[in-house]
Amino acid sequence: MNISIITFLTIAVTGIITYKGLSDYHFFSKYNFDISAIKKGEKYRMITSGFLHVDWMHFIFNMLTLYFFADIIVYSYGVVYFVIVYLLSMLGGNLLTFQFYKNQSNYRAVGASGAIMGILYASIILNPNMSLYLLFIPIPIPAYLVAIGYLFYSIYGINKSDDNIGHTAHLGGAVAGLILIVLREPTLFIQEKFLVAVLLLPVLFLFYMERKKRK
Repeated sequence: MNISIITFLTIAVTGIITYKGLSDYHFFSKYNFDISAIKKGEKYRMITSGFLHVDWMHFIFNMLTLYFFADIIVYSYGVVYFVIVYLLSMLGGNLLTFQFYKNQSNYRAVGASGAIMGILYASIILNPNMSLYLLFIPIPIPAYLVAIGYLFYSIYGINKSDDNIGHTAHLGGAVAGLILIVLREPTLFIQEKFLVAVLLLPVLFLFYMERKKRK
């Protein structure tokens, strides 16, 4: 697979910033997703936190996903729209995270989770018949099932909330990716309405859980 320049640059820049963050605690603290700091006006953390990762396994998992799916967006709509989907999905994920945890002043998180899920969901809608091979599973698995499973894992991570990874951002990013791709290609909403509905199921489940928890 020939990786596009923009995908390579995104992975490289994220790797450099992650390396800096893991080797410099002050840098990590200055640019991570910190509720208290954001409420004080440091809104840049909504984006900078998406280029940091809690460890190298976290980084590798996110960037491998980006590697396999990013160029579907790049070759379908160009570099500019890829950047729009990536950054707005990242922002959408962190905005949702802020809404969930705005009253928890000690909440902190990092990761490109929102951006990755936005790219993943947008790619699946563009290529609904895509299948993936996972480790130890010798048969192809529909990509949408992997995405749904990943979101349900995120819901589990939200409830656990002890790994410093922005699981809530997965949900916000997934919704942002869906919206952005449908805005760019409205006919997809009609052509793939069942798939869109299925992909939104874990998102709706999360909102139901949160609403129930707050009553």
